[in-house]
Amino acid sequence: MLVISLIGFTSCEKNAIEETDGANVERFIGLLKSNSFDSLYLPAFSVNDIPALLEYRNETQVISDFPTNFISSFYLNECALGVYVLWTIESVRAKAIDSKYLFVGFPSQNPVLSLRSATELRMVFDRNAHEAVARAYYNWWQNNRSKGVRRLMEIDPLANTAYQWH
Repeated sequence: MLVISLIGFTSCEKNAIEETDGANVERFIGLLKSNSFDSLYLPAFSVNDIPALLEYRNETQVISDFPTNFISSFYLNECALGVYVLWTIESVRAKAIDSKYLFVGFPSQNPVLSLRSATELRMVFDRNAHEAVARAYYNWWQNNRSKGVRRLMEIDPLANTAYQWH
């Protein structure tokens, strides 16, 4: 009975979050900023929400209550809001192209950048990486949105950077 209740609770919670529109970007950001986001999942944002999300790409406020991919063994207790928002945008992109890395709505294991060329995992948490990735996502959106949604989503915003999502 307990298992059935838990499944029902998480299903309801997920369904409530999936009912999003552009106005809910601000609600999402507000909950993240106040460290009161209590869902296990990322909201089901769409391509239409990307411009509103991009407005927060440079935010450096550290947040500590956010959903993470539960398949990862790495525990991330805090994250820059802007990095988290960019990871959320990556989730929209990953869903649109049915990425093989997508798991329960998460585009990668963590909202953490790593060095693309490293032979071993080298996670990067510094401001320079955040700025480079924020610029890459902004340029990706500004320079490619006229190509159509499908083509835009197929373009990796980080392809010409030193970074990738972990």
